[in-house]
Amino acid sequence: MLPSAVPVQLVDPNGVKVPNDSYPFPDSDRLLSAYQKLVIGRRINDQANALVRQGRMAVYPSSHGQEACQVAAAVVIDRQDWLFPTYRDTVAVITRGVDPLEVLTLLRGDWHSGYDPLEHKVATQATPLATQLLHAVGVAHAAKLKGEDTVVLALCGDGATSEGDFHEALNFAAVFHVPVVFLIQNNEYAISVPLASQTVAPSLAHKAIGYGMPGERVDGNDLAALLSVLGAAVDRARDGGGPSLIEAHTYRMQAHTNADDPSRYRSPDDVEKWIPKDPLSRMRIYLRGLNLLDDDGETRIAADAEVMAATLRDGLNTDPVVNPEDLFNYVFTEKTSQLREQAELLRGELSREHSAEEVTP
Repeated sequence: MLPSAVPVQLVDPNGVKVPNDSYPFPDSDRLLSAYQKLVIGRRINDQANALVRQGRMAVYPSSHGQEACQVAAAVVIDRQDWLFPTYRDTVAVITRGVDPLEVLTLLRGDWHSGYDPLEHKVATQATPLATQLLHAVGVAHAAKLKGEDTVVLALCGDGATSEGDFHEALNFAAVFHVPVVFLIQNNEYAISVPLASQTVAPSLAHKAIGYGMPGERVDGNDLAALLSVLGAAVDRARDGGGPSLIEAHTYRMQAHTNADDPSRYRSPDDVEKWIPKDPLSRMRIYLRGLNLLDDDGETRIAADAEVMAATLRDGLNTDPVVNPEDLFNYVFTEKTSQLREQAELLRGELSREHSAEEVTP
């Protein structure tokens, strides 16, 4: 059950393949396809940050530098499987196939979620830390009871491991031996709190031992290693092997959100150290070194990414049509007397305002 002494790595930061006897190297077609999603993911992050500055989004928690974790999480599961994301996992949700405009509805502040979780097998992005892990375990337990061929992949950050819900979810998953894979994206900071102030464990993956499940560490900026390690954990869960805990070592290159000032708790030098480990440049170098990617291929991939960016710009530059009565329509299946009264008061107020506008010269 012990994780690797060092994070599993299949491609080093220089784009060189690293021998590993424990995990198979993904085939070239899969890597190239995942790399394309990686490029699109980076463009999504950049475009979303620009839309926040333009006032078109309320908030955006960037995953710049963490895109490999999110792409791998989305592609290693099958269509019948479930993905439980955090608020920072927009790229994972879009990679899973959910309409990007529907994904960003939450972060724009228009609605609680813009997509149907049942249709896509993707839970609503969760802002509270670790709450989605309990829900993920519940879905995995239900799938096991019903005899379904379903695996649940639940994401969280290192900050979530300090929450009680994290421990409850892992303990339940292990005791009931449910098909769930927990992926911790250890980006070294829970907002302004560094990992060293959260735990003195040798690694977050070591926490798995206490629950009786295997833990593993993986280079979170190595797309190939993520595909292999996560894929093995998903296969194990599907074959009845129970839950696993995977810790991906990565780094939050940008602010926690647009409301955060990271200069108050970390130095620019710390960020600079991670630039050479960037998951995009690493995989680009590897693929080009094997002639699996050339200039024409990069141009096509970049064009696809720009199409995605244009879709986000066009969609979010259109003001939403708001129905004020939605404040009351979805609280209960049947409105209470208080809700009916409040809705009537609002209708009357809006009607008076409309009448006043019509008579104003």
